[in-house]
Amino acid sequence: MMYIPLEKLLDKTENSLYKLVITASKRALEIAEGQPKLVGAVMSIKPSTVALQEIVEGRVGCKSIK
Repeated sequence: MMYIPLEKLLDKTENSLYKLVITASKRALEIAEGQPKLVGAVMSIKPSTVALQEIVEGRVGCKSIK
């Protein structure tokens, strides 16, 4: 199992745990439905872990509404 530090994830989502959970869950659902992965990951890694890795690498993010 891959360890992804929470601090790095929160930095990418404006320190909002809510935004992190929503972004990761939506992306994991897309991956599970067949969308291509944006990072190099083997098939045995779960979609939720891949989604978190994509967030850390900055390939997936959330929009801020003003």
